[in-house]
Amino acid sequence: MPEPGRAVLQSIHVYPVKSLAGQAPDSVVVEPWGPAGDRRWMLVDAAGTAVTQRQQPRLALAGAEPLSDGGIRLSAPGCEPLTVRVPGPAAAIGVRLFGDKIEVVPAHACAHTWFSTYLGTEVRLVHLDDPARRRTIDPRYARPGETVSLADGYPLLVTTAASLDALNSLIAQGDLPDEGPLPMDRFRPSLVVAGVPPWAEDDWLRIAVGDIPFRVVKPCGRCVVTTTDQHTAERGKEPLRTLARHRRVDSDLLFGQNLIPELTGVIRVGDPVHILE
Repeated sequence: MPEPGRAVLQSIHVYPVKSLAGQAPDSVVVEPWGPAGDRRWMLVDAAGTAVTQRQQPRLALAGAEPLSDGGIRLSAPGCEPLTVRVPGPAAAIGVRLFGDKIEVVPAHACAHTWFSTYLGTEVRLVHLDDPARRRTIDPRYARPGETVSLADGYPLLVTTAASLDALNSLIAQGDLPDEGPLPMDRFRPSLVVAGVPPWAEDDWLRIAVGDIPFRVVKPCGRCVVTTTDQHTAERGKEPLRTLARHRRVDSDLLFGQNLIPELTGVIRVGDPVHILE
C-alpha cells in the first residue's frame, strides 16, 4: 500500500490485441499515441468493421502475448496456441473503427482462420503497421497532430483504486449486490493509481507519472464491456446500473479519465504520481 497522501502508479496494463485479455508489465514505454505495443492489432468482420467485446464477449477469454519482434502468441479456450508474426510488406486495406476509416495490413490467413473458428463467425486479424496510419484524436480535446493507435479514442486511460472501492460500496448498497465487488479489469485501464481519494481524478487537469506528464482530457464514458466478466465472458448489469444512478453526466456513465502524453519515456509500477493541475 502507498504511504498516506502519496499517490503511486499501482499497475500498468497493455492490450496487444484490441478487446483481448491484457498484460500487466512492470514498466512500459509511453509513445505519443499510447503505450508501446498497445492495441496495434484488432479484429474486423467481413465488412471491415472493428469487432470488440461489445459484439463478442468471448474475446475476453482470449489472450495475446507480445513477442520481441512485434508479433503475438495467441491463446484461447479449446484452441491450439498460434504465433502470428508482423505482416510483411503488403497492400493496406481500409477498415472502420467507431466511424473512423483507417488503413491496416491483414495478418496471415492462419490468424483469420484461428479467430473465426474460435468465435464461430468470419473475422480477420489486422495490424496497424505504420505509425503514419494512426488516427487523429477528437480535435475538441486534442492538439493538432496528436494521434492514437487502435484504442477507443485516446492514448491512455487512468483509473484509481479508491474510486473502484467507492463504486463497489455503491453496488453493495444497490439492488444487485451479488454482482459485486467488481475487479479493475472490467474497466480495462492503461494505468491504475493508488493513494488518492475516491473520485479525485474528476478534478485532474494534468498529472505526471514519474517523469512523464499527461493531460487529463476527458472522462471516460463506459459501455457494455464493463458488464462482461473478463474471466468467464458472462454478462450482468453492473457496473452500468450503479454508474447510471451515481455517475451519469448527460448520456455518459463515467469511470476513469482519458490521457494524452505530453512527453515520451518509460514509466514503472511504483512511480510517484504528481497532480500538476
